[in-house]
Amino acid sequence: MLSGRTTRLLRPTLSPIGLRQRQNNDVLALTPLIGQEGRFCSTLSPAPAASDPGNGAGCVFGCAFIAFGPAFALFILTVAVDPLRIIILVAGSFFWLVSVLLGSLVWFVGVQLSDRGNPSLQSGLLVFGAAVSVLLQEAFRFANYKLLKKADQGLASISEDGRSPISLQQMAYVSGLAFGLISGAFSGVNILTDSLGPGIVGIHGDSPHFFITSAFLTMALVLLHTFWGVIFFDACERGKWLAGMGVVVSHLVTSALTFLSPWYETSLIPIYLLTTCTAAWAFSTAGGPSAPCSCFTCEHPALDRGYRGRGVGLRFQADGSRGPPTL
Repeated sequence: MLSGRTTRLLRPTLSPIGLRQRQNNDVLALTPLIGQEGRFCSTLSPAPAASDPGNGAGCVFGCAFIAFGPAFALFILTVAVDPLRIIILVAGSFFWLVSVLLGSLVWFVGVQLSDRGNPSLQSGLLVFGAAVSVLLQEAFRFANYKLLKKADQGLASISEDGRSPISLQQMAYVSGLAFGLISGAFSGVNILTDSLGPGIVGIHGDSPHFFITSAFLTMALVLLHTFWGVIFFDACERGKWLAGMGVVVSHLVTSALTFLSPWYETSLIPIYLLTTCTAAWAFSTAGGPSAPCSCFTCEHPALDRGYRGRGVGLRFQADGSRGPPTL
């Protein structure tokens, strides 16, 4: 039996533009500022009279834990313990916000000057806006690197031993995590809000995996931003411009893959493969063993002494060079 009241009924495949806005982290981030989200992907339709609020709460908490669980653990274990890292995290978040604000303004102006009744044109503008947003994010990542480089030199000049209390590699990691956290928060907040209900995804034959897929996509993008930060800062520091271009290209590819929704298998699987490869690349860039080795014996050519099973790790000097292993 249907009640007389009307509620929002989520139908992700009603409008490709609406769905892609929700899936793409580079354009959707400022949805509350650049348009009414309901205009594209929601409709008024009778909902079942009886609905279990526990299902909505379970969906919200489950998706939130999937999307932000790893990032929250990284923040608690590696960032929250150091006030200087928290400051760098806030600064990185600000740079990302400015970049997405400028990207959304470019897209908004394009929409206002175009024919809104042309769906193909609007889809093309959405793709263009995503590409511009990616390029602006990487440009502001470079600006963040330049700022932190100056700050690192200033901290070294006022310290007693002439060394900065935080290495550039640590700054890169925290900055990348900041980009990932704020990106995931802005892209996932609308989806988490809608998952509270009322409404049913897939009631008209569409895929019911919209929320869980969005959660896994958000988690992947948060981790990717962290890895990109480590690789990009190292590329700028050592003049490896091909590595820097690799970060930009992989970011563009990841953003493009989100437009393949609702064919989730064709978007999530490549994104997670890219995440795995980028994680290995960032691990090697940060000083991890790039040659085959045994993680249980901790043997690696970079270590001049053969410690076994004692948690040997590489330490970086303030200038970025590798120091002796730390136990």
